Amino acid sequence: MKSSRRAARFDSRANEEIMIKRTPMLDQYLTQKERYPDALLFFRMGDFYEMFFEDALTASKALEIALTSRDKKKEGAVPMCGVPYHAAQNYIQRLLDKGFKVAICEQIEDPAKATKIVRRAVTRVITPGVVLNPDALDAKESVYLAAVCRHENFGVAFAEFTTGEFAAFETPDEAGLVAELGRLAPSEILVPETSGIIVPEDVPGHRTVLPDLAFDSHKSLETIRDHFGIASLEGLGLAGHPAAARATGALIHYLKDAQGDTESTDENEMADGAFRILGSHLTHLKNFRFITLSDTMVIDAATRANLELAETLRDRKKAGSLFGVLDLTVTSAGGRMLKRWILYPLTAPTAIARRLDAVGAFVAESRTRKALRCLLEEVHDLERLSSKVAGGNLSPRDLLALAGSLDAVPRVKETIGAISAEAIAEAQSSLDPLPDLVERIRRAIREDAPVTLREGGIFRPGYHAERDELEKLARNSKTIIASIESRERKRTGISNLKVGFNKVFGYYIEVTNSNLGSAPPDFIRKQTLVGAERFVTPELKELEEKILTAEERMQEIEYRLFQELRATVSERLGEIKRNASLLAELDVYAALAEAAAKYQYNRPVVNDGAIIEIVAGRHAVIERMNLGERFVPNDIRLDPETDQVLIITGPNMAGKSTVMRQVALIVLLAQMGSFVPAAEARIGVVDRIFTRVGASDILHRGQSTFMVEMTETANILRQATSKSLVLLDEIGRGTSTFDGLSIAWAVAERLHDSIGAKTLFATHYHELTDLTLTKERVQNVHIAVKEWEGRIIFLRKIVRGGVSRSYGIQVARLAGIPQDVVTRAQEILANLESGELEAGAPRLAKPSRRQTPQMTFFEAPNTDPVLENIAEELKNIPLDTLTPIEALNILAKLQKSVLERK
Repeated sequence: MKSSRRAARFDSRANEEIMIKRTPMLDQYLTQKERYPDALLFFRMGDFYEMFFEDALTASKALEIALTSRDKKKEGAVPMCGVPYHAAQNYIQRLLDKGFKVAICEQIEDPAKATKIVRRAVTRVITPGVVLNPDALDAKESVYLAAVCRHENFGVAFAEFTTGEFAAFETPDEAGLVAELGRLAPSEILVPETSGIIVPEDVPGHRTVLPDLAFDSHKSLETIRDHFGIASLEGLGLAGHPAAARATGALIHYLKDAQGDTESTDENEMADGAFRILGSHLTHLKNFRFITLSDTMVIDAATRANLELAETLRDRKKAGSLFGVLDLTVTSAGGRMLKRWILYPLTAPTAIARRLDAVGAFVAESRTRKALRCLLEEVHDLERLSSKVAGGNLSPRDLLALAGSLDAVPRVKETIGAISAEAIAEAQSSLDPLPDLVERIRRAIREDAPVTLREGGIFRPGYHAERDELEKLARNSKTIIASIESRERKRTGISNLKVGFNKVFGYYIEVTNSNLGSAPPDFIRKQTLVGAERFVTPELKELEEKILTAEERMQEIEYRLFQELRATVSERLGEIKRNASLLAELDVYAALAEAAAKYQYNRPVVNDGAIIEIVAGRHAVIERMNLGERFVPNDIRLDPETDQVLIITGPNMAGKSTVMRQVALIVLLAQMGSFVPAAEARIGVVDRIFTRVGASDILHRGQSTFMVEMTETANILRQATSKSLVLLDEIGRGTSTFDGLSIAWAVAERLHDSIGAKTLFATHYHELTDLTLTKERVQNVHIAVKEWEGRIIFLRKIVRGGVSRSYGIQVARLAGIPQDVVTRAQEILANLESGELEAGAPRLAKPSRRQTPQMTFFEAPNTDPVLENIAEELKNIPLDTLTPIEALNILAKLQKSVLERK
């Protein structure tokens, strides 16, 4: 709707289209709303952000706040709602979490100076991927904005606005796109209007459709050149990657659009509490990198979920995940970096060794590690402080936090100076404490500086002479007036001379009529009273102007001084971000070393070979849980020449899935540069890990458990290579036995014959153990158990060879299945195993020949005193001291008792 037309909107009660009376304010509102039709417009009016029309209806419902209206008593009242500006960040974050965009329309001139309606303009557009307030975020979580484009390959660009991270990559197919978007988990995904790109629903992130022009190759190239100030894409790594370049250009375009109306915005005139613009050049988004996906291990969504890398599968919590166990970082930036390392393990042995060397150095130097971690606790989130510097949202306290963080850098350099590991030595030499900047901040900002700029009292005494004088005037005006009064009494000899203040006439000197003859010539008559005269002096007149305007002028000077200081800090943004990255990296090395020492991890050997050999390996997460039993380590060897596919059999609950997952986690930990929970580990680099574990439905997409299982299996067979690690658990169990067994057998053959991937294949199809008869690189292993008196004891140990039983009925008993059901299941199992048939009845339904349960010593009925006596005697036998001859005598006695009973 054009702003020149009559406004038609919805009544808050009847939802009927009505005509409203236009006012200059509504004209202004509708003009801005027209420019940002897809965003909720927060329209600044004094101490509130107001919303009108459909925005008010939508926001009041989403935020659960009161809906009211302008001109309530008149027909055609305009729906409206509002939030206080000082609390707006929390409300906006709630809207972002629900997928809304918010346009902030500020008063861009001082209302006191406005001659007509106060000028307003949109100064910032906030979206789910462009976070407004980093302080409201989880400190160790990243919020990504991504753009997706297709030009032969799929190109993805992504940025984390609160930290300045900015990168792009290409992937050849849709499966790779889905896997990488799932790993990235962006909060918002930008897609072209007519591209046909469909991002599946299970990939997180709000979808935002942009005009195709934003992704145009020429437009994107121009946008990139303008943003980075370059002539060629070579330096960014984007040359030869048109899809990634177009996605990068679209993302920059979108972020620049989010700055709002920067041309008409005078930041010095913006109202108190206003949201600042992002900064016309997005200065903190300059460190761009092109990612070659082959440099990192590929981890798809199923693997990420099944291995519970960043969050648990059931409740999506950090606690209970690998990240939850390893995250001993002491800085927010370190926590975010550690999570990236977990999700993006490396594939180059030299790069992995560099990290392992650094972790190993901190493992060996425990005192240095402890001292470094103590120092890093003093470091604030420099990455997110940098984004505040660039965006103009920096507060006085943020500057103090910045200075305090940089203060720790010289001590960090000194602490790690003796460590020779390459990564640590390079960090030590590259860290720059920026002493001149720290000194400037310390000299300028008070230690008790306020949260906002407009509160005043930001700067230290002595930093700016005029500001100091104004502060003295504003805070000590009564004292100054008293001193003038005392001085004038002495000068004139008028003992009852009085200096006072009147709102109409301002400051004055009052002299009674009886003392008028003593008034000096420089007293200028101002007002005549009954019995007295009031005067003013040039000094008092000048002082009056200073006092009355001191507070306002002091705020203006402090605001200007702060912007100058912020500009100085902004010039050093690149150095600050470099320090932030190096400190985060040191934090991760020290945290991994702390985990290694705390959890008894050891350094793995990582090479370009094909063998995975783990001695006494453990599950990094499960061993930290209090499960009431000791964790049993296991050995595993996967060798493409002899042990390429391991068929793992054994009962449920024995630990097959645990063993498989721990192998995957040890490989992943080794390739991310961490020590591992094993006595020894030799890891030939894998290019990706696949898992098909557990059962799940995706009913909203019409996929049953078996369909999900087959889809994931198909993906593995299409994507796996000879350098991949594949974990398969119970393939084919979601359909009939013969169908499932056939599928499982064929999948195992394909992995062995054609793909050559190192595979752990857990199954209850014991027929699969026969693969070893025809497939030379298939080996059978099983999880050992011990059977005793009809029950099983889990030994948790993996041993060579297959088994022919799954002990399902015994496990059912352990799970609490009623005893009569367990007994009936045993009868049915006996029927199946015997193969006997009975005319006219199904084989499974045939009753057992035994009409009474078998007698045992410990389950004997209380009515047989002989058996009770035998049981009691057996319980009291001292087995530890019993001799063989004594045992035979007791056995003969018990036998005699039983024979006599019969």
